[in-house]
Amino acid sequence: MCLYAILRWVINALLLMLIPYLVPGIEVASFFTALVVAVVLAAVNAIIRPFVILLTLPINILTLGLFTLVINGLMFYLVSAIVKGFTVSNFWAAFFAALIYSILSMIVSSLDSENK
Repeated sequence: MCLYAILRWVINALLLMLIPYLVPGIEVASFFTALVVAVVLAAVNAIIRPFVILLTLPINILTLGLFTLVINGLMFYLVSAIVKGFTVSNFWAAFFAALIYSILSMIVSSLDSENK
């Protein structure tokens, strides 16, 4: 189980290294920075994101859940303020980076679940 968690962490860091090539306005200084970003992003998504979703529940209901994409972008932008070497130039870069990161993570997770 521990090896699986480390492998997922490294894969998420590799996905983060790919994002600057797909979204202009995103910079990741090094692979070590990507590893740190992966941990901080997971922590932010586990601790802060549920509270933000709860607070924005009315607007999330009105937009049929699409506001969750904005929240994901904000979490990505927040991580860039926390981790040095991870730069997000503006909200739209964070929005599209978070969207692409989520899609890529979902694809990797589905490939992993097929192999079990």
